[in-house]
Amino acid sequence: MRMSQLLFSTQREVPSEAEAESHVLLLKAGMIRRLAAGVYALMPLGFRVFKKIENIIREEMDAAGAQELVMSAFLPAEYYQQSGRWDVFGTEMVKFKDRNGRDFCLG
Repeated sequence: MRMSQLLFSTQREVPSEAEAESHVLLLKAGMIRRLAAGVYALMPLGFRVFKKIENIIREEMDAAGAQELVMSAFLPAEYYQQSGRWDVFGTEMVKFKDRNGRDFCLG
């Protein structure tokens, strides 16, 4: 796919919030876009690069005999309560209850 066919284009100006050279390059290349403070979205080109890197890692791990696993993004509160992090993280942690009233968080 050609760059001209992508949904978003590159940026000429250097964003003021970007400090690291890699951050500047990713923003200027149109691979990521800032949504909010510390929150970025992968744009189509950035997502393609991400998937290629993911496939390279997967191939190397397969060659080494490793096993891939996918973990849940929602974790029971017990894990964080046992370590004392449930209260330490406070409002910064996304917390919710399931339909049975059990506490969970976004891990």
